Amino acid sequence: MDFLQSFEPLYAVSGFLVGGLVGMTGVGGGALMTPILVLLFGVHPATAVGTDLLYASATKTGGAIVHGWRGTIDWKVVGLLAAGSVPMTALTILTLYELDIGSHATQAIITNVLGVALFFTALALYFRVPLLRYHAAHVGEFNPRWVGGLTVFTGAVLGVLVTLSSVGAGAIGVTALLLLYPHMPTRRIVGSDITHAVPLTLVAGLGHWALGSIDWILLGSLLVGSLPGIVAGSLFATRISDGVLRTVLATVLLVIVAKIWFL
Repeated sequence: MDFLQSFEPLYAVSGFLVGGLVGMTGVGGGALMTPILVLLFGVHPATAVGTDLLYASATKTGGAIVHGWRGTIDWKVVGLLAAGSVPMTALTILTLYELDIGSHATQAIITNVLGVALFFTALALYFRVPLLRYHAAHVGEFNPRWVGGLTVFTGAVLGVLVTLSSVGAGAIGVTALLLLYPHMPTRRIVGSDITHAVPLTLVAGLGHWALGSIDWILLGSLLVGSLPGIVAGSLFATRISDGVLRTVLATVLLVIVAKIWFL
């Protein structure tokens, strides 16, 4: 009853729109939801990040189940990513605790990291194809002995970024895996990245819960809209060019970055 009385339709609408984009592109959940909550609804950055992390964990669990059923998950890659991300997530949560997550200094850190994460997410969306071509032509494949360590390092970087901003697990993670595993089918890359995002966002979200930066009414309202939005977006995905969607999403992210940094 309390949820029904406190339910916010605009949050559900935002969840539906973002869920639709995630269903069509596979990325954009945290990259869009967190800045929408901060800039449009005035939610405290720490609360926006923490709530979005549990939101992402819930929505991506469904994606991971589907990929597991289809056999498009490389569990070794997921394990290597988690070996880097989970410890760094815990360390980042402890750092936020020491800094006092409600302070103005912590708010500034989260906002700036959010801007950086959104900027690199936009670059990953804009330049993924030319970057992969350049890497294949001029760098080639990484030494197999380094790939495992680089995968753990990638997970560690994502652990910090995602815990502080809820952004990066999608576009940045997929781009990094495409560079590290050029012969792995894209569906398997995406499935592994989504599956890794589940424990990453869950651990980070639970850490934010312990810090008191979760709004449960907000979370429920977002999920009411996002779950049908993801289904609708997935059904609509085949009708729009993936390149067009990535370009539009990247442009929106750069506009958000400009608003965060310069306005």
